[in-house]
Amino acid sequence: MVAQVITGELKNKIDRVWDAFWSGGISNPMEVIEQITYLLFIRRLDDIQTLAEKKARITKAGIENPVFLPGQAHLRWSQFKNTAPEVMHKTIADEVFPFLRSIGDGTTYSDHMKDARFTIPTPALLSKVVDMLDDIPMADRDTNGDVYEYMLSRIATAGTNGQFRTPRHIIDLMVKMTAPQPTDEICDPACGTAGFLVAASEHVRDTHGDALLDSAQRKHFHASMFHGYDFDSTMLRIGSMNMLLHGIESPDIRYRDSLSEGAASDANKYTLILANPPFAGSLDYEATAKDLQRIVKTKKTELLFLALFLKLLKPGGRAAVIVPDGVLFGSSTAHKALRRMLVEDQKLDAVVKLPSGVFRPYAGVSTAILLFTKTNSGGTNDVWFYDVRADGFSLDDKRNPVEANDLPDVLGRWQHLTAEKDRARTEQSFLVPKADIVSQGYDLSLNRYRESVSDETEHRAPLDIISDIETLEDEIIKGLAELKSMLS
Repeated sequence: MVAQVITGELKNKIDRVWDAFWSGGISNPMEVIEQITYLLFIRRLDDIQTLAEKKARITKAGIENPVFLPGQAHLRWSQFKNTAPEVMHKTIADEVFPFLRSIGDGTTYSDHMKDARFTIPTPALLSKVVDMLDDIPMADRDTNGDVYEYMLSRIATAGTNGQFRTPRHIIDLMVKMTAPQPTDEICDPACGTAGFLVAASEHVRDTHGDALLDSAQRKHFHASMFHGYDFDSTMLRIGSMNMLLHGIESPDIRYRDSLSEGAASDANKYTLILANPPFAGSLDYEATAKDLQRIVKTKKTELLFLALFLKLLKPGGRAAVIVPDGVLFGSSTAHKALRRMLVEDQKLDAVVKLPSGVFRPYAGVSTAILLFTKTNSGGTNDVWFYDVRADGFSLDDKRNPVEANDLPDVLGRWQHLTAEKDRARTEQSFLVPKADIVSQGYDLSLNRYRESVSDETEHRAPLDIISDIETLEDEIIKGLAELKSMLS
């Protein structure tokens, strides 16, 4: 987990920032992270101006694209942090925030600042928080990202809005299974805090660092590789800042109600979709995009999101998405039609069943990861099933680290699928031929295809069983003979 990467000292500093908010009267964790996000952005603007000033001194030219104009120096972090608490509070409330709402710094983040509100109630709390944030080293990308991820993990542990956070180890598994490439265009149509996009960016940096030395490739990485939609403005700010602090300068993170606006403008655009969309039951027909209704006629959000993914992907594009178990075996016409579409019209690659405790304490719902490739011409051959029984954490509300963890095995087997052909259906993972899935009415629940050890015995040929009995008889006779000779 990312929270364990940063040092204990740094974690303590962040915890103190958090506690200062709580004792200062702000107990809503979403409001806390939002106010911290604003302050981090204000600090970042000052850092950008400082770099521009250094460059101007070296080149002996004017400052390129200044953030702060003459007369605005008092709005800079480095200036107001040294003023009296009352003065600082008044400056930030009356001048810095109106400035933020009007700024365009060339990043996506500034687009989400138009409705920024300053809600830190007292000069004493503001002074305390500014001092603590000023003490956190933000010079390198790894620290920036880790600090912010740890702050986001505090939302989860506070027990509010935890549904926005897919556990980081599950995200990492999905990213590694899809192995993002430097040329990919990656989308999460329900991006929340942008965890999937951040993890994909880190994977590309770690595995294809050389590719980012190319200027065109680097431009793609920073400006056109990562796309996220959400209809919550707070999430857009937090997701954008998360990307920014992980070193992505201008990700495409924007407001969109994915299901009501549909995907007409972005159809066939992306090569990889990573998502854990919200499954909030049913939508009103009138509010649902007509282009999605044409793919699958339903009000169910989980099915509409799958239809959306198929619409957004380019042919050849792939997806790893989390779905509730009902998608795998639901008996409605829409459920069956969508599963048939995945198996017959596209290429269904895998169904990875997750234990029901993965999203505790926020939800006990059973889920699975679906992996598929958009082909528009079929291609499903064998579908790989894996029954994850342990993910490295207890499956109760506490979610404490434990020894048992199937996730490394999931990835290892996925990367060597040909070896799975010999696995019996009594094992934890196995391949199922398309014909078997068709014969079961496109049911994708793992238990439909799993066999117990007793089933395996029942299905064995009678001659095999007779042979085993004869061998056993031989061994008994041989044992009795040895015993008899020992006694005599």
